Amino acid sequence: MSTEQIPSGPGRSRPLAPPAWLLQGLRPTSAPVPWAAAARAGIALAAPLAVGFALDEPEYGALVSMGALSGVIGDTADAYRMRILNIAVPQLFGAVGVALGTLVYGHGWPAVAVLTLVALVSGMISSIGTVASVSGLLLLLNAVVGAGLAMPRPWWTAPLLLTAGGLFVLALTLLGWPLRGRQPERAAVADTYRALAGLLEAAGRGSAYEERRRDVTTSLNHAYDLVLGRRARVHGRSPALVRMLAQLNVVVPLVEAAPAVHQRGRPLPPQLPAVVRDLGDAVEQGRTVAPVLDLPEPEGPAERALDAALRHAVAIVHLAEPDPYNVDDRLGRPAALRVRARRAVRDVMLSGASWRYGLRLALCIGLAQSLVSLVEVERSYWVALTVTFVLKPDFGSVFSRAVLRALGTAGGLVIAAAVLAEVPRGWWDVPAMVALGALIPVFSAKGYAFQTAAITPVILLLSDQLNHQGFDLVLPRLLDSLLGCAVTLVAGYLLWPESWHTRVGDRLAAAVDDAARYLERAFGPVPPGEDALRAARQDRLQARRRIYRELSGVRTEFQRALTEPPPTGERAAAWWPLVVAVERIVDATTAARVRVNHGAAAPDQAEVAAMAARLRRLAQDVRRHRTPQEITLPPPAAPPRTSVLHPLHNELLAARAITTPNHPTP
Repeated sequence: MSTEQIPSGPGRSRPLAPPAWLLQGLRPTSAPVPWAAAARAGIALAAPLAVGFALDEPEYGALVSMGALSGVIGDTADAYRMRILNIAVPQLFGAVGVALGTLVYGHGWPAVAVLTLVALVSGMISSIGTVASVSGLLLLLNAVVGAGLAMPRPWWTAPLLLTAGGLFVLALTLLGWPLRGRQPERAAVADTYRALAGLLEAAGRGSAYEERRRDVTTSLNHAYDLVLGRRARVHGRSPALVRMLAQLNVVVPLVEAAPAVHQRGRPLPPQLPAVVRDLGDAVEQGRTVAPVLDLPEPEGPAERALDAALRHAVAIVHLAEPDPYNVDDRLGRPAALRVRARRAVRDVMLSGASWRYGLRLALCIGLAQSLVSLVEVERSYWVALTVTFVLKPDFGSVFSRAVLRALGTAGGLVIAAAVLAEVPRGWWDVPAMVALGALIPVFSAKGYAFQTAAITPVILLLSDQLNHQGFDLVLPRLLDSLLGCAVTLVAGYLLWPESWHTRVGDRLAAAVDDAARYLERAFGPVPPGEDALRAARQDRLQARRRIYRELSGVRTEFQRALTEPPPTGERAAAWWPLVVAVERIVDATTAARVRVNHGAAAPDQAEVAAMAARLRRLAQDVRRHRTPQEITLPPPAAPPRTSVLHPLHNELLAARAITTPNHPTP
């Protein structure tokens, strides 16, 4: 009998089982094997080692491989231009970090002060964005390594070798650019069409629709990020980018029509999703010959909306040269890099969250370095390294990461012990490094604990080239990791009130407020005139994209909070049904707007105002209460059944059933 089937009661003991948050972290994510990344990582880590042995300078080869390791970890982007930023920019910060660490090596308390200051800067700049986060991580990591390991002299040797390793990874990454220059962006747009086809197949079929809608939101966000990010760096108009942006823009009306057709409660004819899937193939293959469409005759407003959007998409996707002056960016074209840099610096300096994280990281690093300065700890730099890896706010829960880090390190040490015990030092390390390096991208896709288990033996094998301790490295590394996790749990988690009082309720309340604004924009009065009508439509499109992006962020925040131990995880789980209800409210708003666009009667402004006020009241109650069961909402006034807002009214009733005890779900 499974544990789920065993009843609990006075006469029966409950089975012992790991907590749910730990099981969730240890459950491997289903992801395809990144064969190209695995081959690239194996070559990038092993080749410098082989060159070092050939030149009789294994220490130099190990340092280049360490730089390559940071490049392998940071190579997470899809587009080639973003990969240049993701790999090259952090290498510059890493070179500064190792130079600072080398200059204070062996200086005791001055080293503690310098590393604490570097941790403050690293933590603050990590909140800017992805590239800044990796840069801040590498700045601190290399500073810790430089302050804890004896580096070759003069002082600029280690920064030069580490940077060479990162640039070697970049060179290997860019080998495919001439052949696949625009492939990542084109593939992202094509995947958006395929995700949309899956959504249309699930429309009217029940719970599968919700998951497919989230897939479309994620895919659409990713595609816009890639295409608009590349467009921001291209001077003038690129025909290829204009075409991809036009192909991406025509997805939006199809996505808007999906909630409306889902509300019909019956599946779509199979040829409609098939046409959308064929559009994805046409985008990826660059086809310009449009097929002859044989679509069923639309019946109601929802079907007419989907039919019109699909025919328009077929026409635009197969255009060889779309009108470059009739392609808007939906979310607005990104500002210039100089402007965004100024905004980022201003936001970091004025952000309370940025200062809090910087101070938290500085406190933990300062305590770790002080502890190993007062207590004899062999190869003490590993303690601060563990603190740095665990205390990354954009990587997930600090508590669960500390536990998973300890478990992953233990698993990695088992692999490292076998390699250090059985593989003779020298040329045999090269094929071992090929195999171990290839595991890093494969295991990184499975989860944090698996990534830690893959990185640990690589670092130990490279460290062995510098200090020649062999198997004796294994036990000290485990003790150092456990000590670093303990410092992080106490100084980086338990001492900070925000760790125990989750802010997911505030984030959810902000999303409910945004849903109210989206409802008002969707059905607000429009001044007369063609230009005003076009501006209102553009405003609604941007509002819809922003609210769905915000809901995607809310879902991510809640999923992160669910991995926290009680009481944070329990509170997040209590609010989770309301997260789903808000997503359905936004879907119902979109569906109502689509029906109005294609023939249905517009709702009365009093109905719109009443429902928007209802949502704002819900947002206020979410901010004030700790659990949804503490909220008591009066029943909303029902609009006429013929109103396009009647499905939205039902979703509001469902939200009330979640928050108000003993109220039936419609």
